[in-house]
Amino acid sequence: MEFFPEVHLSHGAAEAIARGLFAVARADGKVHERAAAMISEFFNSTTLRLVSARPPQVHRPLAIKSVLVVVLMMAAFFAGQPPAKVALIAGGFMLLTRIVRSERIYREIDWPLLLMFAGLFVVVAGAEKALLTPEVIDRIGRLGLADAPMLSAVTAILSNLVSNVPAVLILRPFVGQTGDPQHAWLVVAMASTLAGNLTVLGSVANLIVVQLARAEGVTIGFWEYFQVGMPLSLLTTLLGLWWLSVGTP
Repeated sequence: MEFFPEVHLSHGAAEAIARGLFAVARADGKVHERAAAMISEFFNSTTLRLVSARPPQVHRPLAIKSVLVVVLMMAAFFAGQPPAKVALIAGGFMLLTRIVRSERIYREIDWPLLLMFAGLFVVVAGAEKALLTPEVIDRIGRLGLADAPMLSAVTAILSNLVSNVPAVLILRPFVGQTGDPQHAWLVVAMASTLAGNLTVLGSVANLIVVQLARAEGVTIGFWEYFQVGMPLSLLTTLLGLWWLSVGTP
């Protein structure tokens, strides 16, 4: 079949696959590009349009439960509870459902991406232990990181080299050497968060969105993202610096 040139399929096998894709499309409510091409080979365009236009199924009890969990989780964050513990409890509670099987949720997890992110923390921790000696920390600390614009710029650059969360771990030894660690941490938190929008590599959330978009047939390139992310990150970071300078006594 011309839709899958890398696989040799007989007409009967292709029709059987098309019928299976058609059944999946009816249940899922959407048709991907390749699947649509194969289905249209054996089904008319009217049927295909009906499948594509079918509204997605919504589990109302599960949706209500998800909203309640998110609201309670945010309330716990603002109440000062440990974020890791709250997130773990909320995630575990979301898995307690009879509507969607846990196996189906596990299949949706991007395990390679999680493995990459976990490995990134290992590499960053190793670099912190092996490379960031007291002498190096003292030498870098003299570069003017106590200055909010300089610290913000370093945080933004580092966030787009190793992602924003590992960047914060690397900057941890230097923040304590500034004259006002509390204000420095606010600058790092602001810059690392907003600088995550600069490039695709700035945040793991960006990688997740790019991968999900590619699965739906939408390609988001590095420079295409940068054209929007660069001015957005620059403006929001400048606004954040101004806000911190005004709000800090």
